[in-house]
Amino acid sequence: MLSQEQEAFVRAQRVAHLATADADSRPFVIPVCFVYTNGLLYTPVDEKPKSGRRLRRLRNIEENPQVALVFDRYEDDWERLAWVLLRGKASLVTDAGEKALALAALRRKYEQYRAMALEERPLIRIEPERAASWGAVSGQD
Repeated sequence: MLSQEQEAFVRAQRVAHLATADADSRPFVIPVCFVYTNGLLYTPVDEKPKSGRRLRRLRNIEENPQVALVFDRYEDDWERLAWVLLRGKASLVTDAGEKALALAALRRKYEQYRAMALEERPLIRIEPERAASWGAVSGQD
């Protein structure tokens, strides 16, 4: 689905911006930590402070599973600007084996997750359906 350049760019990023929309198409965008593995993206609901109610991103995915993720790089040298946009279908991971593999990958990427009880929290899976990119996507350091 992703070109080699797009995949390398996505893997190199530490944060993405997840766009969801509710059943009435009202958009909602938030920054997320993620891991890309086996052609899928995973983003957890971690232990950082949240409101007491069910998170909007989870409610939106239940109502409308179509999502988008933007991975971008800004630099003052505008010849290095780049982004990758993925559109896909989101769902919550229910398979324990899949969840364990994704959480292990997230913990390798983000040290902060090693001390969090992510197994007890929702994990979002995104199946990419389309990708687009612009700029110096292949200009990795």
